[in-house]
Amino acid sequence: MSDPYSGRAPSLDDLAALAQAAFAALPEDFRRLTGDVIFRVDDFASDEVLDELGIENPFELSGLYSGVHIGHRSVLDPTPGPSRIFLYRRAILDEWAERGDVTLAELVSHVLVHEIGHHFGLSDDDIHAIEDAAE
Repeated sequence: MSDPYSGRAPSLDDLAALAQAAFAALPEDFRRLTGDVIFRVDDFASDEVLDELGIENPFELSGLYSGVHIGHRSVLDPTPGPSRIFLYRRAILDEWAERGDVTLAELVSHVLVHEIGHHFGLSDDDIHAIEDAAE
């Protein structure tokens, strides 16, 4: 397999493009159910987010869903802020380099779908059970 990055680390824009392609490859009904979610790629989670989650090593967090998941929304509640899915480039690249058994596009897709699962109200255990059943 050739290296599409020609000896350079994939940039924030490269990961954003991979995330957009991964989202576009999802079934249309799934994308429609996802609704208006903002996708963002940063190098790492902010110190505030890491502290809030009790994570000391920023390489341990490759993605994060932020918002009110669709199962907890109500027309009687105030309009929540936009739902966001964050992908953390450096953590993803570190995992990709350590694993060596998946392409970067596959890993970005995995993290993106995992965080969309949180948007739908699924727990980590729920998501892992679905992934295990699909293998």
